[in-house]
Amino acid sequence: MKLPDRVLTGLELLPRPLDPVRSIKLKLGILLVASGATALAFFRWQIGWLPPATSIMAIVLALFTSQVLAHGMTRPLREMTASAKAIARGEYAVRVRATARDEVGELATAFNQMAADLGAADQQRRDLIANVSHELRTPITALQAVLENVVDGVVPADPATMSTALAQTQRLGRLVEELLDLSRLDAGVLTLTREQLELAPLLADMVAEAEVADRGTRFEVKVSPADATVYADRGRLHQVVANLLDNASRHGPRGGLVRVLASAHADHTVIEVLDQGPGIAAADRDRVFERFTRGERSGDGGTGLGLAIARWVVDLHGGTIAVVDPGRAGCRIKVTLPAA
Repeated sequence: MKLPDRVLTGLELLPRPLDPVRSIKLKLGILLVASGATALAFFRWQIGWLPPATSIMAIVLALFTSQVLAHGMTRPLREMTASAKAIARGEYAVRVRATARDEVGELATAFNQMAADLGAADQQRRDLIANVSHELRTPITALQAVLENVVDGVVPADPATMSTALAQTQRLGRLVEELLDLSRLDAGVLTLTREQLELAPLLADMVAEAEVADRGTRFEVKVSPADATVYADRGRLHQVVANLLDNASRHGPRGGLVRVLASAHADHTVIEVLDQGPGIAAADRDRVFERFTRGERSGDGGTGLGLAIARWVVDLHGGTIAVVDPGRAGCRIKVTLPAA
C-alpha cells in the first residue's frame, strides 16, 4: 500500500534563497547585513537622512561580530561533519563537544548517542562472528578428529565411536538451529499460536525427551493443581523448558536431581526448574540471558544461546524469566507467563 505524501506546512513552502550559500557563517553575515540595510533604508525613508560613515561602520561591526559569534555556533556542525566521515571509515569512538543548549547542542548530543549505538552494534557484530566461529570450530574439530582416527584405523568404527561423532553432529545442528532462531529474533518475523495447554502431560513429554540424553540425571515433576493449564505457544514453550532442562542436566552432578515445579494462579502460571549444580553467582544472574554468555558454568558444550532464546520467547508471551535465589545449593530459574 502506498503511503500518502507528507503534507507540507506553510513554513516549508516559503522560498529559501540562501540555500546555494555553502557556509552558515556567511549566511548569518548576509542575514545581518540585509536586515541592517533594510532597517537603515526604513529610517532614511522616515527621516530623510542618515550619516553614511556611521551607517557603514555599524554594518561592518555587525558583520564582524556575527562572524566571531558564528564561529562558536558552527563549530559543532564542522565537528559532526568530520566525525561522520570518521564513522564512515569505522572509527566509532569519535565524539562531538555538546555544551550548547540550543538546537545545535541537541543535535550534537543526538549525534554522540548515535555514534555510541553504532559502536556498540559493531562490537556486537564482531563478538557474534568471533563467538560463532569458536562455537563451530569446537565440534567440527572433535568430529574431524574422530573421523580421522576411524579412517586411519586408529580406532574402530564401533557404536561408541560413532556415538561420539553423532554427539558432535547434534551439537552442530543445535547451534545452527539456535542461530536461525536468533535471526528470527532480530528480524521480528515470528508469530505465536497460543492455546490452552495442560501442564502435566506437556512437562512429562519434555522430561521424557531430556532423559534420552542419558546423563544419569533424575527428574521430578510436580504440578499444582494437577489439572493446571498454561496459555502459550506449544512449540515455543517446549523450546524454553527443553533449554532449561538441558542446562540443568548438564550443570548438575551425574545422577543428580532436577526438579520441575509448575503452578497455576488466577492471573499467571509459574514454571520453575531447579538443579543441584554449582549455581549462578548473583552478579551473573542477569547476564546469563545475554547472547553467548555462559558465565562460570561454561566448558560444558553449551552454545551460550539457549537462555537468550528462552528469554526472547518468554518476552513474546508477555512473561518474565529470571534466575532466583534457590534457597540452597544449585540454580533455580523461574518462568512466569500471563493467563489467557
